[in-house]
Amino acid sequence: MKLLYNIAMLIYQSFIWLASKFNNNKATLFLSGRENVFALLEQKRLPGERYVWFHAASLGEFEQGRPIMESLKNSHPEYKILLTFFSPSGYEVRKDYQGADIICYLPMDMSWNVKRFLDIVQPDCAIFIKYEFWMNYLLELKKRQIKTYIVSAIFRESQLFFRSYGGFYRRLLKSFTHLFVQNDESVRLLHSIGFDNVTKVGDTRFDRVADIAAKSKDLPIVQAFKSDAKVLIAGSSWPNDENILLPYFNQNSSLKLIIAPHEIDEEHLQSIISQLKRPYIRYSQATIENVKEADCLIIDCFGLLSSIYRYGEIAYIGGGFGVGIHNILEAAVYGIPVIFGPNFRKFQEAVDLQQKGGAFVIDNYESFSQIMSEFLEENSALYSSACKVSNDYSQANKGATSKVVNAIFNQR
Repeated sequence: MKLLYNIAMLIYQSFIWLASKFNNNKATLFLSGRENVFALLEQKRLPGERYVWFHAASLGEFEQGRPIMESLKNSHPEYKILLTFFSPSGYEVRKDYQGADIICYLPMDMSWNVKRFLDIVQPDCAIFIKYEFWMNYLLELKKRQIKTYIVSAIFRESQLFFRSYGGFYRRLLKSFTHLFVQNDESVRLLHSIGFDNVTKVGDTRFDRVADIAAKSKDLPIVQAFKSDAKVLIAGSSWPNDENILLPYFNQNSSLKLIIAPHEIDEEHLQSIISQLKRPYIRYSQATIENVKEADCLIIDCFGLLSSIYRYGEIAYIGGGFGVGIHNILEAAVYGIPVIFGPNFRKFQEAVDLQQKGGAFVIDNYESFSQIMSEFLEENSALYSSACKVSNDYSQANKGATSKVVNAIFNQR
C-alpha cells in the first residue's frame, strides 16, 4: 500500500508539472513555491529554538488554525511557529502573516522530502488542521515520537477509515497523539474503530469570527450606501448564485444589495454588471457622496467582507451550487440569518444552523424568493427567530481554541 501511495504521489506531481506547461497559474505556483523550500527552512530555522509546526491545506483551514497560533503566541512565547500550506490559494494569500515565524509550502509527501523536512525543522509537535492525512509525514512523525495532533476535524462514515478494508488508513490515525473533533458523530465513529484519544471541542473558527466581529472595521462608504435601507449581503458569490440573486434584486426596489463575488477578475465583474437593471457602483470607485445614488455596491477588492456583514439584514453565502458553501460563520456572528445553496452537508455549522432555524437552504429562484419575502414582511416572526438563533449559536460555540491550547501545551 505504501508503494502504491508513493507511485500515486509521483503521478500527481507529474500531472501538476504538465499543467504548469499549459500556463496553469496555480500549478506553476505549486511547483515554483516548492523549489527552494528547504533552503528557506535552513536559513530561517533558528538553532536552539522550539518550533510548533502547523499545517493547513488552504485558506479555510488556515482560518481554523489561526486562533490556536495566536493563542499559543500569547500564552507560550517560548515557542516559534512554522506554518506550511499545501495549496497556493492559501500560501499566496497568507505568506506575509505576522503570527508565524516561518511560512512555506509543504514539500511533497515523498519519503525523502519528509525526512529532510523533519531533520531541518525538528518540531516539538505537529498540528494538522481538519483534513490532512499525509501518509509519509504521519508515519515518520510517529516513528520519531513527535507528538502529533489534528484539530477541528470532522469524520464521516463514508471515509475509508470506517470501511472493512480500511485497515491501512486506520493505521494512519494511530499516528495522532490526540484527535480534536467538531461533533459527536466524529467521536462515535472513532470510538467504533477503537480510538479513545479523541475529544469533542468544536470548531476554532467560532473564536476567529468572534474576534473579527469584535475588531470589525468601520466602513464609512458602506454605511453611507446602507443609510436606512434593508441590505442583502451576498458573500463569495459564483455565477450560479448570481443567476438567482440578481434577478430577485432587480425586481425588489425596497432592498439594497452588496455583492462580494468570490472571483473579482474583470470578466466576472462585467458579467455581474451586465445583469443589473438598477443603479450600481464598484467599491473602488465609490465615495461617501456618490455611493448614496447606488442600489447595488459591488465589492471589487479583498479583505472587507467579514466587516461588511455587520451592515446587512440578511446574508447569502455563495458556493452552494458548486463544490460547497463558503464561510457562513462570518455572517452568522452578527446575528443575521444566512441563506445558501444545496451543497452544504460537509459543513457542520451549516447543518446545525439549518436544523435550528438560523440558516435556510434554497435550490432555485422560487425558493429564494419565498424565503426573502418572508424575511422582508413587516414584523416577521421568522426573521426575528432566525436572527436570535444565529446569534445564540455563534456565542454558544466559542471556546474551542482554549480547550485545544490547554490540552496540548498547558498539561506538559
